[in-house]
Amino acid sequence: MINDLAARKQEHFPGRVISCQSTDSGFLFRCDNGVQLALYVVTDKILRFRYAADGGFAPDFSYAIPAEQARRELEFLEFKEKPDHFRITTERLICTISKENAGVRILDRSGTLLSADEKGFHWEYEYETGNDIVKMSKQVQSGVHYYGLGDKPDNMNLRGKRYSNWGTDTYGYVKGSDPLYKNIPFYLELHQKIAHGIFFDNTFKSYFDFAAERADVTSFWAMGGEMNYYFIYGPTLLEVTQEYTRLTGTPELPPLWALGYHQCKWSYFPESNVKQITQGFRDRQIPCDAIYLDIDYMDGFRCFTWSPQHFPEPQRMVRELAEDGFKTIVIIDPGIKIDPDYSVYTEALEKDYFCRRGDGPLMKGSVWPGLCNFPDFTRPDVREWWAGLFKGLIQETGVKGVWNDMNEPAVFEKGTFPDDVRFDYDGQPATHKKAHNIYGMQMARATNDGVKRFAYPNRPFTITRSTYSGGQRYSSGWTGDNIASWEHLWLANIQCQRLSISGFSFIGSDIGGFIDTPDGELYVRWVALGAFHPFFRTHSSGDHGDQEPWSFGEQYMELAKSFIELRYRLLPYMYTTFWQYVTEGTPMLRPLAFLDQTDTDTYLRMAEFSLGDHLLVCPITQAGADGRWMYLPRGEWFYYWTDEPKTGGAEVWASAGLDRIPLFVRAGAVVPMYPVMQYVGEQVVEQLTLHVYYTEGEEQSVLYDDGGEGYGYEQGQRTTRRFRVVGSAQGLTVQQEIEGDYQPTYTTYRVVLHGLPSAVDTLVVDGQTAEATPATLETGLTLPQVVIPAGFGELKVG
Repeated sequence: MINDLAARKQEHFPGRVISCQSTDSGFLFRCDNGVQLALYVVTDKILRFRYAADGGFAPDFSYAIPAEQARRELEFLEFKEKPDHFRITTERLICTISKENAGVRILDRSGTLLSADEKGFHWEYEYETGNDIVKMSKQVQSGVHYYGLGDKPDNMNLRGKRYSNWGTDTYGYVKGSDPLYKNIPFYLELHQKIAHGIFFDNTFKSYFDFAAERADVTSFWAMGGEMNYYFIYGPTLLEVTQEYTRLTGTPELPPLWALGYHQCKWSYFPESNVKQITQGFRDRQIPCDAIYLDIDYMDGFRCFTWSPQHFPEPQRMVRELAEDGFKTIVIIDPGIKIDPDYSVYTEALEKDYFCRRGDGPLMKGSVWPGLCNFPDFTRPDVREWWAGLFKGLIQETGVKGVWNDMNEPAVFEKGTFPDDVRFDYDGQPATHKKAHNIYGMQMARATNDGVKRFAYPNRPFTITRSTYSGGQRYSSGWTGDNIASWEHLWLANIQCQRLSISGFSFIGSDIGGFIDTPDGELYVRWVALGAFHPFFRTHSSGDHGDQEPWSFGEQYMELAKSFIELRYRLLPYMYTTFWQYVTEGTPMLRPLAFLDQTDTDTYLRMAEFSLGDHLLVCPITQAGADGRWMYLPRGEWFYYWTDEPKTGGAEVWASAGLDRIPLFVRAGAVVPMYPVMQYVGEQVVEQLTLHVYYTEGEEQSVLYDDGGEGYGYEQGQRTTRRFRVVGSAQGLTVQQEIEGDYQPTYTTYRVVLHGLPSAVDTLVVDGQTAEATPATLETGLTLPQVVIPAGFGELKVG
C-alpha cells in the first residue's frame, strides 16, 4: 500500500497551465494539477505573485502592507497569449508565464532579462505541522550582487551566503551570527547595472540562499504559509528601496528632539543617580535630549509601574527633567508578571487577553519579573487595551517616549514561545510558527498607538528591538546587544546601512557597545559614527562600567562632545533627510553602490556611506589609525575638515586623527546648520547657517522645516526651500525657491562660501550689493560669509 502522506515528502511542482482569467487586480492562472498562480500588477514597476497548491487561496492579509495602500492606476497594460506562454506588458516590464510549468521570466522593456525561475515555485508537505514548505528558486544572473535583508551582521554583499528570519534574542552576537532580532524578508539584486528587489511577504520562519548551495541558483522558502512575493523593479538600487518602502509604508515625522543625542544604561536608578547623570551633561555643556530608564525603574519589573523606593515621585522627577531639557524614555517589555495584586495582570486575565497554549492553558514563560503571561498583540482589542495603558506614563507622568525590548518574543532559557502557542492573527487564527516574526512589530504598533494618543498634540517616539517588514511605520530601532569591540563598530556601520536600504532608516546602534567596556579611543570613534546615524544613543550594561561621554577622561570627553555638537549643528540637514525618507521612501543611509551603480568599484565597498544627498561618511574602525583609504564616488567633493577638493572615482586618503571622522561634502551642496544647543528648543534659532560648496556645474539641495513638533505640517504648516547652485570659473549663483506657509523663527541666513576658485569681488543679493566678511568656523577654517534675508531669491558671487 502506498502511504500518500509519506509520498508527499517529495517536492511538488505546478502542472501545465490550462487557463488564464483576467481579474480586477490582475490575472489568475490555473494548472492541470490544481495549482493556481495569481499575478497582480501593483504598479508598472511592481508585480505580485501568489501561489496556491491546494484548494485555492487563503484570505489575502498582510501585516507588512498597510490596508489603505491604494492601487495606482496603470497607464499601460497589455495581455497576450502566445503558443507556449502568456505575456503581460506594463510601461516598464515584460512578464511571461510559461504554459508548460507556470515558470516566470521578467524583462525590462528593452528586453534585458531581469529574473528567471529555475525550479520556480515548488513545495513540500511537512507532516508534523500540516503546512507546506513553500519554495522559490531562481536563476543567478551573470555578475549578480545581493543586498538588504535587514540587520544581518555580515558583509554588505550577500552573495554566497544563506540566512534565516526568525527573530532571536542574540546576546553578544558576532559577525555572521544568524538569525538576529529583526525579520525583513526583502533583498535587492543588481546585475548588468540594473537593479530589482524581491519582497517575500511570509511571516513563517524563512530562509534565503544567495547562490550558497548552488552557484547558479538563488532561492527563498518558508516553513508554512503562502508563496507570496513581490518583484520590484528599479532600475536603480535607490528606486527599488523607495518602491519597497512606499509599498510597506513610511513612518510619521518624528519630533525633532528624537534626532538629538540620547543617553541610556541598564540601569540608571535611583532618582538621585538619574539627576546626577543629567546634571553631568548640563555642567559639562554636552548636548543631550533624552535620558532612558531601564527595567529597574519599575516595581519588581512590573510594566506600567514605578519603584516606590527608587522613584517615589515620578511625575515630579519627569517634570524637573523636562524643565532642564531632558525627555524621559522608559522601557516596556511584553512579559506581564503573574501576580494577583497587579492590576495590569488581573485585567488582562479577566478579559482573556493573554496568549494560550494549543490545549488551552495560558502561555507561561520566565523573563525579568519571573513567571509571566504574554498579551496577544495580534488581536485588535488587545492592542487597543495595551495602548490605553500608556495614559499613566505619557499623559499623567509626562514620559516622552517608550522603548520596547524582549519582544522577539524572548523567554529565558527557552529562547521563545513553543510552537503550539495560539494567536488570533487579526481574525485568522494561527500558531506561534506563523506569528513569531510579527510579535514584536505588533507590540510596537500597539505601543505607538498609545504613545501617540496620549502625547497629542505632540508627536510620539518609540523604539523597538524586534520587527517585521513594515514595522518602520510604528517605531525606530537599534541593533541589539552588541559588544564593545572594534569589530562591532564595523558591524554597526554595516547593519545600519543594511537596515536603511531595507526600509528601516530610523536606526542606530548601542554606541560604545552594550557588553563589556570600550576604551576612550573606541568610544570616541563610535560616537563619531553614531553622529551620522538617524538614532543616536549610547547604551551599556551597568555591570561593565560607566559609559557616559565623560567616563574616559577629559581628553576623550572633549572629543566626544565635539561630535555630539556637530550632530546638533546638522539637525536641519538630518531632519530634511528624514522628511525625504517619509515622503519619498528614500533610505537615509546609502551604501556606495546606491550612489553610483554604474561604477562597479562600488559593488563590494562597505565602509563608506552617504547620509542624505550630500554627505559622505567613512568611519575609522581600527585602533591607532590616523586616517584611512576610502573610495570616493564619481564627482567632485570637498573634505569637510580642510575644504580640500577631491575628484571621485578613485581611492583617496582621508587624514583623520581622533578629532575627525572622514567626511566629504558633495560639490554644489547647500548644507544647513543650526547653532549648537544643549537640547532641542533650548534657544530660538534666529539665524540659520548655509554652507554653500562651490561647483563648476549645477547641483540641487533642499531644506524642509515645520517646527519639529506637533501636526501643523499636516494642515500645511511646513516650508520646503529648494536651492539651486550654478558655478563657473567666473563665479557662483545660488537660487532659492520657497514652497509652503510655515514661518520659521530665523529671518536671516549666514551664507558661508566654500571652495571658491578666487577671492570674492562682488556679492549681489536680489539686485542689491552686499559685503563679505571673514568667518572662522569650528573646523578652524576662515572663509568668506555674508548675512542675507532668509527669503532671498538669488545670490550672485563674483
